[in-house]
Amino acid sequence: MPASDKRWDLLIRNAMVFDGSGGPGLREDVAVADGRIAARDSQLDSDAAHEVIDAEGQWLMPGLLDIHTHFDLEVEVEPHLPEAVRHGTTTVVMGNCSLGLAFGKQTQSDNPEDNPVISCFARVENMPKKMLAQAMQGRVHWDNTGDYISHFDDLALGPNVTALVPHSMLRIQVMGLERSIRGKASADEIRKMQALLQAAVDQGFVGMSTDELPLHYLANDPHRNIQVPSQFASYGEQKALARVLREHDRIWQATPNPDDRLGTFGTISLTSGRLHGKPLRMSYLAAVQLITDPKAHLDLFKISRLMNSRLMNGDLSFQTLAAPFMIYTDGVNSPIMEDPEPFRTLIAVDADDRAGRRKLLDDPAFIKRFRKAWYHDKKGFSPARIKRSLTGRAGGTFRRDLDGMEIISCPVPQWAGGTVDDAWQRLRRYQAGDTGVVRGDEEQGVFERAPARCDEADFVLHLLREFDLDLRWSVLTGNPDETELKRLLFHEHTVPGFNDSGAHLRNMAFYDGNLRTLKIAQKDSTARVAEAVKRLTRVPARLFGINAGTMEVGDRADLTVVDPEALRHYDPEAGRRMQWRDAFGMEQMINRSDGVVPAVIINGRLAWDGREYTPAFGRERFGSWLGYHRHAAHWSA
Repeated sequence: MPASDKRWDLLIRNAMVFDGSGGPGLREDVAVADGRIAARDSQLDSDAAHEVIDAEGQWLMPGLLDIHTHFDLEVEVEPHLPEAVRHGTTTVVMGNCSLGLAFGKQTQSDNPEDNPVISCFARVENMPKKMLAQAMQGRVHWDNTGDYISHFDDLALGPNVTALVPHSMLRIQVMGLERSIRGKASADEIRKMQALLQAAVDQGFVGMSTDELPLHYLANDPHRNIQVPSQFASYGEQKALARVLREHDRIWQATPNPDDRLGTFGTISLTSGRLHGKPLRMSYLAAVQLITDPKAHLDLFKISRLMNSRLMNGDLSFQTLAAPFMIYTDGVNSPIMEDPEPFRTLIAVDADDRAGRRKLLDDPAFIKRFRKAWYHDKKGFSPARIKRSLTGRAGGTFRRDLDGMEIISCPVPQWAGGTVDDAWQRLRRYQAGDTGVVRGDEEQGVFERAPARCDEADFVLHLLREFDLDLRWSVLTGNPDETELKRLLFHEHTVPGFNDSGAHLRNMAFYDGNLRTLKIAQKDSTARVAEAVKRLTRVPARLFGINAGTMEVGDRADLTVVDPEALRHYDPEAGRRMQWRDAFGMEQMINRSDGVVPAVIINGRLAWDGREYTPAFGRERFGSWLGYHRHAAHWSA
């Protein structure tokens, strides 16, 4: 057939189609023309297409959504977001956890130390200040939400993008940084915040994000021991902003304050249509089975059942992670280490200030505080010790158990693959006179410089003095049991998506979170796969009011092809690695699922062919801004 007579740009043949509805997979051909689904049938004419993909034995589904990302700055440097797309993601939601670029850089100064965006992201999301400054330099030129949306027209986007209005940045925009972290907003300031939020939702923002997690601190002087601005919002401020969202059917993404359960319950109750006249869609973080408190997530299900009942008439869901929650740490630079005050003090020191950390580690007053924090529920007589003894529940998110800290790398190469406890036990034997236990000159040097009668707190301090950020280790903080993980992923009040893509660049890599969900579903049945596809496409599209997640004729052609056999053999943990990113000027933790996703199509264009990105990807525009879509928010989930 002459090229001029071809009706379709692309034809995908012989696929098992899971269309996001939750219905069973059907063997179909799917044709694409002008960026849209042009036809679906059991057998379409290959000669009518310019390009044909034979998907025999493969799954075809709507492009996958990643609803919890922090790509806000990365998209300015590398708009094609390659680490997302290669895993089948075609739409990302930014502006989470009260942070984002909706209002620009929010300062007239070019000094990164004066920039509130950098101060928020560097600490909360564990991103180097130099990388953040590079991302903003010469790129962030807007100062309002409308121009923020418009600027995406000038970027060679890979996936589609959408965003939430970030509450911390909204407070800074109205109150200025200093007032935003000093207390409650005035009635006039709340009205101004409402007006800016109203303008943003009118322009297409899908909702607002806030944050109350006590671990989230600013990174710049003189505010290093002050939490991000949204944590200072009163209930009255939250209620006023929720009113705007409720009236316009937008979503509220939030993180709770576990230390203030009554206040958190009050915030969550804003979802209730019974109390407030109309339900407010809320997406809360996060349903994870914590190692330190293995039953805490069950309380979330009790709350969601209550709020979504006829009595309360709410619309509450919890985001969950489709993986064991493994976190990697350089020295103490890790999101789980902000909890004990001494660790937080060390983290507050800039990454390149090794001398500053060493000064703290040698300070007797700091050492005393460190030891007290390390042993607060492990020694002596205290309510915390009694609770740990009776329930097995440790305080915070960091276990403080040396046998759970696996060493990835450090200047003693023999330690790699072992635990910190392994090294400490050998030190104890060495100090008891067993010099034959030593594994090489590097270890002997570390042992000789260790404090006499070194206990476990002394040993951790000693390692930090010896190695600083060169000590890289990991710890499992949650989701240790696959049976419970599957329950979390497919619970009626959860949505997969707590991936934190684009954040914690050296601490975690869950860009493949959607594929992990599919892999877990695959172990059950194809019916479970159909349910998983729905939970990765149509369900989050409804939650966020995005016109995505479907593949009916006429829909935008965002499509993902998955090879079920490759998925069956995929080992997500083996695919994790460190890779240099030129855009960041640093090594970043990433993962690789090559072969699992043979094709990713965005707006009708092939972006990833299973081995590499297509030539136009990264140079030309594939994705676009997806604003709020009224009908999408009311799709049946």
